Amino acid sequence: RISLEEVLQWSQSFEKLITSTYGPMIYKTYLKTEHSDENIEFWLACEAYKKITSQRKRNSVARKLFTSYIQPQAPKEINIDSPARKAIIRNIQEPTRSCFDEAQRLIYMHMERDSYPRFLESKFYQKLKHSLQTNGNNSMVS
Repeated sequence: RISLEEVLQWSQSFEKLITSTYGPMIYKTYLKTEHSDENIEFWLACEAYKKITSQRKRNSVARKLFTSYIQPQAPKEINIDSPARKAIIRNIQEPTRSCFDEAQRLIYMHMERDSYPRFLESKFYQKLKHSLQTNGNNSMVS
């Protein structure tokens, strides 16, 4: 259940949106309308990747991230610069916890500068905020 308080906090900063309970899910739904949900998917996948402790699992997840998001013509190819892509290609044989950090940082900045302001202006966000305000501050919408 989403509270009005949480939804209002999203407009304070992109950081608040992406680290809140429901923010990433709602933001991803919005990004689907822009056909750029691969950005948030990649960012969240990187967050999960950094928590992996087993080297074997890290190797397999790193390869999956690479084939899904990084390699040219990947099904969900993200828009990162050539140096970041080349660094991942170099590091993919022995993936470390941080081998996707630069790509993740670029995608974060891209979302923060590009789609996040549009999200705040969108009917999608405005309607959600309005429905929570209309139903009274303390009520929840599920």
